[in-house]
Amino acid sequence: MTTDRSLGIWMDHSSAHLIELTSAPLATIIVESKFTHNQKEESLSKSEKTMHNKQNHEQGEYYKKLGTAIKNYDDVLLFGPTEAKTELLNVLRADNTFSKIKIEVKQSDWMTVNQEHAFVRDYFSKR
Repeated sequence: MTTDRSLGIWMDHSSAHLIELTSAPLATIIVESKFTHNQKEESLSKSEKTMHNKQNHEQGEYYKKLGTAIKNYDDVLLFGPTEAKTELLNVLRADNTFSKIKIEVKQSDWMTVNQEHAFVRDYFSKR
């Protein structure tokens, strides 16, 4: 019998908190998007088109980083308060590399680290 490697990711458009379900105390790894509010303001001052191009490029890089992390798992939960989780899911579904990984999306509010850990533990314990 093999054990599934499970990962919970709380995310919004600016950062993602990766929480691997292990028997040890849970730890969080944070992945930041490079598209910050300051970059948005700077790009927007040039033109709206420039800002959208920069945002799309940086979001693509952010989702690519998350995809690289997700490749190592069998079961992934994406959760958070924004549509970033659904956008990432759409990117992952377009790539056959992720076809054997079970990925589910759940809506949640803003959370503390302890609440994120409890959410991940609770989700995977019910499966």
